[in-house]
Amino acid sequence: MIETPTHHATSPETIRDALSALLGERVQSIAVERGEVTLVVAATDYLVVMQSLRDAPQARFEQLIDLCGMDYQTYGDGRWEGPRFAAVVHLLSVSLNQRVRVRVFCPEDDFPVIDSVTSLWASANWYEREAFDLFGIVFEGHDDLRRILTDYGFIGHPFRKDFPLSGHVEMRYDAERQRVVYEPVTIEPREITPRVIREDNYGGLH
Repeated sequence: MIETPTHHATSPETIRDALSALLGERVQSIAVERGEVTLVVAATDYLVVMQSLRDAPQARFEQLIDLCGMDYQTYGDGRWEGPRFAAVVHLLSVSLNQRVRVRVFCPEDDFPVIDSVTSLWASANWYEREAFDLFGIVFEGHDDLRRILTDYGFIGHPFRKDFPLSGHVEMRYDAERQRVVYEPVTIEPREITPRVIREDNYGGLH
């Protein structure tokens, strides 16, 4: 029988210290919380840091397993004073059996832009398109950045905290024109209040 080498899971504290030493001043913060390592990097260092995380022998994060957008506009009940938009990436090292979360904030709130990492991990392609579609984050260097979940005629980015619950436009099929048409939303805003049951014998209860 041929035995294959196995790698025991490295402690989060060990991963934190190794990555801190590897990345040095390019790390804005690195912490362990709930057994997970999260590091924050500036947008200007993002691409260089991600390449180091993929290629450095003490990191070897071969797989990007998730990437999502974040909108911090109402974070902490409005007490958040940092940049509004961020991308959060989860990386996995199969060879070293370790994981890390990377957060990078977009420098501008009005036009959020950060580098694409599709040149490093092909799996980032659809994740970055989703973050663009839902949050409006532009990934510089992505060669096919277009909507992936909403329709081509959709207006706005529905996961932004200031996006109206009823949307901006509604879509319906027009039988006369025999095609889909877009029109301003006609739903009247209303406040939903819970129904209070006052009957003593409601539901057969006495």
